Amino acid sequence: MRELIKEGKPTIGTRILTPWPAVVEIIGQTGMFDYFEFLGEYAPWTLFDLENIARAAELYGLSSMIKVDGIPRSYIAAKALQSGIQNFLFADIRTVEDAEEAVKAVRCEPKGIMGIGNFRVGGYVFTNYSVADYRRACNEAVIAFMIEKKSAVEHLEEILSVEGVDMIQFGPWDYGLSLGLSGEPGTPWGLNDPKVKEAELKAIKTALKMDKRPRVEIGDPKEIEKYVELGVKDFNLATDLRILYSFWKNKGEELRKLLYKNI
Repeated sequence: MRELIKEGKPTIGTRILTPWPAVVEIIGQTGMFDYFEFLGEYAPWTLFDLENIARAAELYGLSSMIKVDGIPRSYIAAKALQSGIQNFLFADIRTVEDAEEAVKAVRCEPKGIMGIGNFRVGGYVFTNYSVADYRRACNEAVIAFMIEKKSAVEHLEEILSVEGVDMIQFGPWDYGLSLGLSGEPGTPWGLNDPKVKEAELKAIKTALKMDKRPRVEIGDPKEIEKYVELGVKDFNLATDLRILYSFWKNKGEELRKLLYKNI
């Protein structure tokens, strides 16, 4: 992922909640994605899962990312990197201090707070892996921030000025929630509110102005056109549970109609 960013190329990812390594392998087998993002903020998982999904990604040369909870972000980021997860999306960034803490959680001493030990990323015993290799893994990790809080949008330029941030993603649901919006039953709260749309546009344009990569989540490839026109190169396609829900809902309805047609 770092190499693609250095070369100015687009990146394509997809999101998963299940920590079963087979899902990562299937994504790798498609050959269509540069990386997967494990939604550690939402899914139940163990430390063993992080090592296993990292191993699965390596089988296919697939880059990996984890979405990290606001608390305890430093602990989760450390365990993920030490397991072999390569890139990080930090949720709940509200202030410059949050941004600085997130970057330091990934970078090793003296710039950050990451230490060294018998971790999987170093082969456990560092037989064929040097301290320089470990430092490189810390430094090359792509660091992304969710911009999903009112205070983050208000202080976006200061947050993007923190050394080490590479990418942002605007989060309309949480942003709407932080404004006190509720929405109608059955619809994402605040998703289509003009204030939310305005904040999303501000986030994208500010990131591009400051030479940071804005990433956008999409459910359908047809949604990218308006974002590409703005200059967005990074997209994350769907989520495993939504993909399954859509199939079961649509195909289940189709099957039920056919089955009951003549009953």
